[in-house]
Amino acid sequence: SMANAPEDDAPNRYSRTDRTTYSRYSRDANSSGSSIPSNTLEKRIEELERELAKERQENARLMKMTQDKEELIGKLKEEIDLLNR
Repeated sequence: SMANAPEDDAPNRYSRTDRTTYSRYSRDANSSGSSIPSNTLEKRIEELERELAKERQENARLMKMTQDKEELIGKLKEEIDLLNR
């Protein structure tokens, strides 16, 4: 499964420094009223959009597999009915 691929493992994706920096920006935004730098937000948005696209692709793949399996089950049920007659 792609979900277990190392590059999809969120804790491993960012170094501790990056996560700490992001947390620091978040705290600064809350305490001083300043905002997280827009380039940081843009990068995060792009990253989330890429993840969303991957998840949608995986969802479409799983839906197709499910439909194929349901089709096969239907055919096998028909075959069982014929054999029972």
